[in-house]
Amino acid sequence: MQAVFITGASSGLGAALARQYAEQGAQLALLGRRREALESLRQSLPQPEQHHLYIVDVNDAQALERAASDFIQKVAKVHVVIACAGISVGTITELAEDLSVFKQVMDTNVFATVATFSPFIEHMKQHAKHEACRLVGIASVAGIRGLPGASAYCASKAAVINYCESLRVELQRSKIRVVTISPGYIETPMTQVNDYTMPFLMPAEKFAVKAVQAIRAGTSYAVIPWQMGVVAKLLRVLPNWLYDRAFLKAPRKRRKN
Repeated sequence: MQAVFITGASSGLGAALARQYAEQGAQLALLGRRREALESLRQSLPQPEQHHLYIVDVNDAQALERAASDFIQKVAKVHVVIACAGISVGTITELAEDLSVFKQVMDTNVFATVATFSPFIEHMKQHAKHEACRLVGIASVAGIRGLPGASAYCASKAAVINYCESLRVELQRSKIRVVTISPGYIETPMTQVNDYTMPFLMPAEKFAVKAVQAIRAGTSYAVIPWQMGVVAKLLRVLPNWLYDRAFLKAPRKRRKN
């Protein structure tokens, strides 16, 4: 039986991934800040009694470490860790009130990913040569190029992509696979607030099926849906002058304030 640890499990991508893994018979650690949402999710899953809840803010690294240690003790071997917790909000650098928001986005999306993985690496090294072990970072196609009004979010997801790549090479000899998944537009509470057209919008449950397949295969980097992968490749090669002209009037994320 696979043991899977998921942060940000109370809604959105985290909850969709939890449902997909539970349907496959995995034993889950569901971590998030909202107890009622996590309990509701657990009760909706097959064999709810085998899943464990951790009411934790991912910005509390010590609480994350305690949750990881507790789950390891309960299941003996953890096979998949998914750092799915994240926030998306618009920021404007010239506005002083957005500085704290920028820090919150970076802390939640980047540092919490590191803090999620850290307690599991030595544990996974003990059995990764005999059983598949995965560390999964949820990035975004927004991490490919900077978008106006989304500097914090784009910077955080670019950091996740590069952090996971560094970690992937570091852990290559250990046989722990590091998987980076960059979602495009997925139907979640995070995207419901967007008041602009979202190309190739995909249901969260369909995303979860594709993501679990990529995780199982140990794919180093995957964009879901694939159409956004094509867009991402095109964005990478656009010269700056053309990119700047094309995205000058791009729709902007709503600011927290």
